Amino acid sequence: MSTAVRSTAAADWRALGTSVRLVVTDPALLDSCNLLLARHLAEVDATCSRFRDDSELAALDSAQGRPARVSPMLAEALAVALRAARATDGAVDPTVGSAMNAIGYDRDFRLIEEDDRPVRLTVRPVPGWRLVRLDRETSTVTVPPGVRLDLGATAKAWAADKAAELLARTAGCGVLVGLGGDTAVAGEPPAGGWRIRVQDATAPVDELPPRGPYATVGIRSGGLATSGTTARRWRRGSQELHHIIDPATGHPAATPWRTVSVAAATCADANAASTAALVKGEGARKWLSSLGLPARLVAYDGTVVTAKGWPPSARPAFEGEAVQAGRGSGGGAPGVGTGRGGGGDTLAPAPTLAPAPAPHPEATQ
Repeated sequence: MSTAVRSTAAADWRALGTSVRLVVTDPALLDSCNLLLARHLAEVDATCSRFRDDSELAALDSAQGRPARVSPMLAEALAVALRAARATDGAVDPTVGSAMNAIGYDRDFRLIEEDDRPVRLTVRPVPGWRLVRLDRETSTVTVPPGVRLDLGATAKAWAADKAAELLARTAGCGVLVGLGGDTAVAGEPPAGGWRIRVQDATAPVDELPPRGPYATVGIRSGGLATSGTTARRWRRGSQELHHIIDPATGHPAATPWRTVSVAAATCADANAASTAALVKGEGARKWLSSLGLPARLVAYDGTVVTAKGWPPSARPAFEGEAVQAGRGSGGGAPGVGTGRGGGGDTLAPAPTLAPAPAPHPEATQ
């Protein structure tokens, strides 16, 4: 058995309105993998973007409640979104598109920050994911008139899963794909696993101080996702808003958590769980632990709590912060789903999540 340390190479750029990080265990394959990743993300954007009038998702608005034939990519993305809605009891709901527009999140986030016009918020529950009918056999979807879909809570993580698998299969090496707070890995990992820094501050990997608001963990497969209410915040008049919608009200979720990080068998499952945890609020840790999902939740006052399976030595994030171990409610691991619409309606936990104290992680989120 070889004990040689596998070298890695990385590329960083932007797509889908967020940061992109690609890491491969064979530096000679970085450029070709990066080209494939760029093509994949361009296709995802043209298919699933809510901000492009020419996207396939936007074209569903003109169907007026009639069944519409969709591409295999959009059908898969919708299946992932609907599965996430079922698995989270509706806390993650793809029918929040109109609610997103109502709070002003109707364009790329960098453009939103430049607009300070006030908005009037009214309590209006979102239409509900059960109204969407997807027929995978005929590749058709039926969306009621007036219902706008938003795949922001699932499509990015799903795109990371698909990209990591595609690149690992094509290149035959270990691959990490990070899209903002969503990280997926595939193929043979580097020695010691993939090191991912979970942070509550926004900065490139190489610019973070040696100690600060983060924890570093290691994964060998699956995905890790961080969702939060602080990275994308903007003002409308006297109101401060964020992009995590509570489907019960149509408003930004009132939550005690500023970030939630979750590891799962796929990045899509991890992101669905982390987003749902923000919406579920005080009950999030118990819910995550009941599913066997390792998680780290950071409250607005800096208190950190953890759910079942999060490595204790990776728990501290701030010097002098209050740390409370999360015992959770127990419960066995649920049935494994694929995270891509082809498995069950439960969120599958990550096989392994371990401390990774190495100072130079491959990705941050």
